[in-house]
Amino acid sequence: MHRFWAAVDPGVVIHPKNLVAQVEGGIIFGLSGHLQERITIAAGEVQQSNYYDYEPLRLGDIPEIEVQIIESGAAPSGAGEIGVPMTGAAVANAIFALTGRRPRQMPFGQVQD
Repeated sequence: MHRFWAAVDPGVVIHPKNLVAQVEGGIIFGLSGHLQERITIAAGEVQQSNYYDYEPLRLGDIPEIEVQIIESGAAPSGAGEIGVPMTGAAVANAIFALTGRRPRQMPFGQVQD
């Protein structure tokens, strides 16, 4: 993943820089889960115990992120975690466009036919 572009419309935005930061953080969180985070269980115990064996995206793995706020004039509605749910579909569609195969399980490291 080299670049992630998002357009968001949460209504009237009071603090645009805060909204952009919120969306960027959500995108990073979502990408991390879809691309590499993994929990494994053996004999009923979680095998990962800290960041050395449970690996979220690191700073060098984060793609260029651009967030565009849509000025629709709709009533303010809040942004919450708006950046997280969009990442799964975006990454899955990018993989499909690149390989012609759809990922069927997360993290998306192994694409199956």
